[in-house]
Amino acid sequence: MGHIKQSATAWSFVRGDMTPEKFVRGAAEIGLHGIELIDQKYWNLAKELGLTIVTFGGHNSLTDGLNKRENHDRIEAEILANLDLAVEYDVPGLICFSGNRYDGVSDEEGIDITAEGLSRVAKAAEEKGVNLCVELLNSKVDHPDYQCDLTTWGVEVCKRVGSPRVKLLYDIYHMQIMEGDLIRTIKENIDYIGHFHTAGNPGRNDLDDEQEIYYPAVIQAIAETDYDLYVGHEFIPKGDPIDGLRAAFHLCDVG
Repeated sequence: MGHIKQSATAWSFVRGDMTPEKFVRGAAEIGLHGIELIDQKYWNLAKELGLTIVTFGGHNSLTDGLNKRENHDRIEAEILANLDLAVEYDVPGLICFSGNRYDGVSDEEGIDITAEGLSRVAKAAEEKGVNLCVELLNSKVDHPDYQCDLTTWGVEVCKRVGSPRVKLLYDIYHMQIMEGDLIRTIKENIDYIGHFHTAGNPGRNDLDDEQEIYYPAVIQAIAETDYDLYVGHEFIPKGDPIDGLRAAFHLCDVG
């Protein structure tokens, strides 16, 4: 059983009186392994405090993404540039997006087009040793029309690309909304997962007993696989951000 390496996303914790610098220092004090999705000007501070920059965006636009062929030239250039930046700062993963559904493309065609786009950069990702993680998001509540909204869809994209560096960002909150059956799905598809995000449902808040996901069992299931990457906390805390992050860290500190 592996030890869970934990990270946290800046956007969800940096609010109110919580500055980016306070967030970085708080994450290090708690004992997190890394942080994510924070302005690059704080990367050196994070590294000085022993934190890994775990992820950042691989390309622009969540809604207008890889499932459009006319975007592939742009996205390829953006991902290639960000792969170099990831190598410079030892970042293990870039987050990628399918984009939203649009008239004239079926889910099957969307898989093909998304896989084509990722195939253009898969070899470079392999050479750089960086994962390209296509994020699974819910299209029911937060991201209407987003196409990569089911695990089966995302896994099929990964299979068609056929690269060990093209994986999924399995967001536990989003997939609870879309399909549930979290533990079975995670275990059956762990080879295609390159990163996890957490949040409580409903509400996208703390991992507490006021929401429906039983995180101790979900995190334990992840630890029982061969997964050795990161679980990132991406919830919006109801109270003090550092207190909420500390509670989540201890809840998920298994293995």
